[in-house]
Amino acid sequence: MNLKGKRIAILAENLYQEMELWVPYYRLKEVGATVKVIGTGSAKSYTSKHGYPVAVDAAADEVKAKEFDAVIIPGGYAPDLMRRSTAMVGLVREAFQQGKVVAAICHAGWMLCSAGILKGKTATCFHAIKDDMVNAGARYVDEEVVVDGNLITSRKPDDLPAFCREIVKALEKAG
Repeated sequence: MNLKGKRIAILAENLYQEMELWVPYYRLKEVGATVKVIGTGSAKSYTSKHGYPVAVDAAADEVKAKEFDAVIIPGGYAPDLMRRSTAMVGLVREAFQQGKVVAAICHAGWMLCSAGILKGKTATCFHAIKDDMVNAGARYVDEEVVVDGNLITSRKPDDLPAFCREIVKALEKAG
């Protein structure tokens, strides 16, 4: 398992869920990927729900989807702030349309809704936003990880091992 040469964007905003950002960040670095933290542009660093900071490498309006092999969206309440950024929503939409891996966990489903990429897709999320996902066109299932094409979704921090495993598998398969 070697992802050397793969480029990953992990999205960030205030109130992100620590484990949902840092576990994929370090897991993907561990297997050789280059991981960049992309913010909405409102700050140079963001604070998690419990006060843990993350510095950003670039703002969403400074990058293009074609620069990455995957976009990962952590949960917490950050996705509600992320989806207010036209550039960040566009980054997710473009990555999906280009066939890049788009992975969302917990409340990150809000970004998928705003990006308009759920119609006809099977997905999961934190149960509190199930209705939002369904209303955006997804077929909701309550499973630890769901892979539908280039879309990978999970429900909560407990699902991180399965979530990361499927991201790595999808990136290996992509060559």
